[in-house]
Amino acid sequence: MPDVLVLVDHDGERVHKSTHELLTAARRLGDPAAVVVGSPGTAVRLKDSLARHGATCVYSAESTEADEFLATPAVDALELAVRESSPAAVLVSATTDGKEVAGRLAARLDAGLLIDAVDLDSSGEVTQIVFGGSCTVRSQVTHGLPVIAVRPGSVEPEEHPVEAAERELALPPVDPAASARITARRTALAGNRPELTEASVVVSGGRGVAGADGFKVVEELADALGGAVGASRAAVDAGYYPHRFQVGQTGKSVSPQLYIALGISGAIQHLAGMQTSQTIVAVNKDPEAPILALADYAVVGDLFAVAPRLAEQVAARRMGS
Repeated sequence: MPDVLVLVDHDGERVHKSTHELLTAARRLGDPAAVVVGSPGTAVRLKDSLARHGATCVYSAESTEADEFLATPAVDALELAVRESSPAAVLVSATTDGKEVAGRLAARLDAGLLIDAVDLDSSGEVTQIVFGGSCTVRSQVTHGLPVIAVRPGSVEPEEHPVEAAERELALPPVDPAASARITARRTALAGNRPELTEASVVVSGGRGVAGADGFKVVEELADALGGAVGASRAAVDAGYYPHRFQVGQTGKSVSPQLYIALGISGAIQHLAGMQTSQTIVAVNKDPEAPILALADYAVVGDLFAVAPRLAEQVAARRMGS
C-alpha cells in the first residue's frame, strides 16, 4: 500500500492526541508514515508512541533551526518526504499552524488542498464543514496530491502497534529573510485541564456568563467533568476570558465527545467551531436561542442554577462509584 504522510504535532516530549487521530485516519488510505520536525533527538523520544498508533515509518527531520522558525521547516520536511515516498496523501491537523503548513505545501507542490475535514474514506473523499459551518459537503481532490487538514477531535484514535522503520530527512537551511523567526516562547497557564482541542469534554461560557467572575461556574463544571474550558467570541471580546480559549470560526475548532454551552446564544461563528461535537448540551434562558435547536439536550433556565447543580451531581456520582 502507498504511504500516507502525517505531520506530527508534539511538544518535544509527547505526541499530541490529534496526531494519533491522523494516524488512525491515514490507515484508511494506506500505510501511515509520520514526519517529525524538531530539534535533534525528538523523533527518538516520539517513535514508540507513533508506532503504537500505526506509523510504519518515522521520518526524522531534525535540525537546530527546526524550532526557531514558523511553518517553513515543516513545509520543507513534508516536501522532502513527498518527493522521497510519492505518498497517496498528506494529512495535517487543522490547527492554525497546520492550516498554514498545508496551504504552503499545496502551493509548492501544485497539489489539491482540503481544509477542515471531519471525516474521510478509503477513496480519499472527505467530509468538510464549509461557509462558516452552515454547510456540510463531500469533496475530493481531482488534481495533484491530496493535502488534507483534519479537524482535531473528528476521528477516534485507535492503537495499531507496528514496527516503525526510521528514515532521516536533511532539512535545508532556512532563509531568515523569507521566514518568520520565533523570538520567544511563553508557556500558557492551563492548570490541570486538558488542552482545548484535545479534550473529550468541553464546557464553554458565553455572554450570558455576564462577567469574568461568572466564568468560575464554567470552570467548576469543567473540572467536575475532567474537561477543558472554552469561550464564545462574545465572551472573549468582552474580556471575560482569554482569547486562546475561544471556540469558533476565528478561534479553535473542537469536536469533543461532550460539549456543554452555558449562556451561549449560538451565533453561526461559534457553531462553526463546535457543531461536530458528538453530544451537545445547551443551557440558556432564552427559549429562542439558536443553539437550543442544534443541541442534543437543551435546558431553558438560569445557568447559575443549572451548572452548579450539575457539577454537584457529577461529584456525587464519582464519590459513589
